[in-house]
Amino acid sequence: MGRVTCDRMYVLFAACVAVARAGVLAPAPLAYAAAPAPILAKAAVAVDTDYDPNPSYNYAYDIHDSLTGDAKSQQESRQGDVVQGSYSLVEPDGSRRTVEYTADPVNGFNAVVHKDAPGVAVATPVVAKVAAPAPIAYSAPITNVVK
Repeated sequence: MGRVTCDRMYVLFAACVAVARAGVLAPAPLAYAAAPAPILAKAAVAVDTDYDPNPSYNYAYDIHDSLTGDAKSQQESRQGDVVQGSYSLVEPDGSRRTVEYTADPVNGFNAVVHKDAPGVAVATPVVAKVAAPAPIAYSAPITNVVK
């Protein structure tokens, strides 16, 4: 009976040593490396393949919204480096403001503003107010300050 106990003690001791030794790992060695050598290369040259030496475009739009009273228009055209155009809008007092402009490399940007006589003033849309209950106010909680 004493021998069985010694065998069990030996197995228990061996198991404890194995468990204790299993968690110990050697630390990883620290290693430093030299910085990489720089690579010298020529920068790529950007080439615009879509270059148009004589660009041109035309566009225009006209809006007249009787619900909001928004009335405006614009037209513009470009031939080479010369841009010409105009835009107009109805001011709140009912007058129409028209701006005619040109831009070119010689004279730069030039604009002429015309204002026509006031017509019928555009009424601003009436926004209906919504009745809502007053917000409920809460007081701060009561705290005891011990000095």
